[in-house]
Amino acid sequence: MYRLILLFLPALLAAGPPPAFIPRAVASDLKGGYQVVPADLNRDGKIDLIAVAQSLSELVWFENPSWQRHVIAGGLRRMVNAAAWDSDGDGIPELVLAHEFSNVAKNSLGIVSVLHHNGDPRAPWSIREIDRLTTAHRLRWADLEGRGRKVAVNAPLTGAAAEAPGFKSPVPLVFYRPGEWKRESIGEETQGVMHGIEVFDWDDDRRDEILAASFEGIHLYDLGRDGRWRRTLLAPGSPAPWPRSGASDVTVGKLGRRRFLASIEPWHGNQIAVYRLEGRTWRRQVIEDSFVDGHTVAAADLDGDGRDEIVAGYRGKGRSVYIYAARDRSGERWDRRPLDEGGMGAASCAVVDLNGDRRPDIACIGSPELKWYENKPGAR
Repeated sequence: MYRLILLFLPALLAAGPPPAFIPRAVASDLKGGYQVVPADLNRDGKIDLIAVAQSLSELVWFENPSWQRHVIAGGLRRMVNAAAWDSDGDGIPELVLAHEFSNVAKNSLGIVSVLHHNGDPRAPWSIREIDRLTTAHRLRWADLEGRGRKVAVNAPLTGAAAEAPGFKSPVPLVFYRPGEWKRESIGEETQGVMHGIEVFDWDDDRRDEILAASFEGIHLYDLGRDGRWRRTLLAPGSPAPWPRSGASDVTVGKLGRRRFLASIEPWHGNQIAVYRLEGRTWRRQVIEDSFVDGHTVAAADLDGDGRDEIVAGYRGKGRSVYIYAARDRSGERWDRRPLDEGGMGAASCAVVDLNGDRRPDIACIGSPELKWYENKPGAR
């Protein structure tokens, strides 16, 4: 068994007490809650929370700090992902939204729409369809050219001809330039399910790259100076036979100066795997194997010690969110502590400072709840 014996040991305590998180309820009626998106929607310097819920017909946001609820748009079906960025420079972000989603490709319209405020972000926004791409699933903004002009990346779940259980069909990865909103291709080499992507400046060149987690493992997509995309396999993920192979979600963290990857494996899987670079190989280490329908993973320095922790959650029986902390900068051993044990079936978590105290808080959504967890050192 890979499961760790996870205790507060002297080695961990010597580095100082871990942060305590106080749960704060935002909403409890978000049936099918799937994604939480942090963004300042009203230009007041406070980060608000957008809630994407698959079983609701309204896209809503909650205004910080009162958490008053506002409707962005209604009449929507099967929303699955949104991303926010101020593409026109007016101080309020535009939103891209994927809706009419199904994980059965033949039943998925895969509509991608752009939403823009009409002067008052608390009032309903205008919405315009820009594309239809079967199983449009993950949306992220990325500065691919390093010019400060981000594009909206769209990563569908499967290819248009995919069928369970193997889902073997090419999966397109595309993007849209604001204003033009025309689909541009990154590639379609991936087969099977591509469940998660992460936008990150991988090579410190001030341009974003894309990490993709799929049945084929964790791949890096890098736009070269020649305008061509390169796809590089970093790690194959779970060694189980297809379709239990590969990875489901991926994030990037650091232990001091040393980078690591953290992944949920396999698709909607039970494992948290950490990868550390040894020579030219990303060595796989499973630090958790008890998840049921694992669905969210993030990395951030929660306690200011220069080492990123891992925040990960699952939606199935036992529904919980845990924090994993490396005992030292080697990353050889990790300890687990609960953030919300048995109370949050997390589909999505985001690490963000919500109260302006310069300490990272955590927001999580799952059906039917949205909560944020206030980082309060010393709290009981």
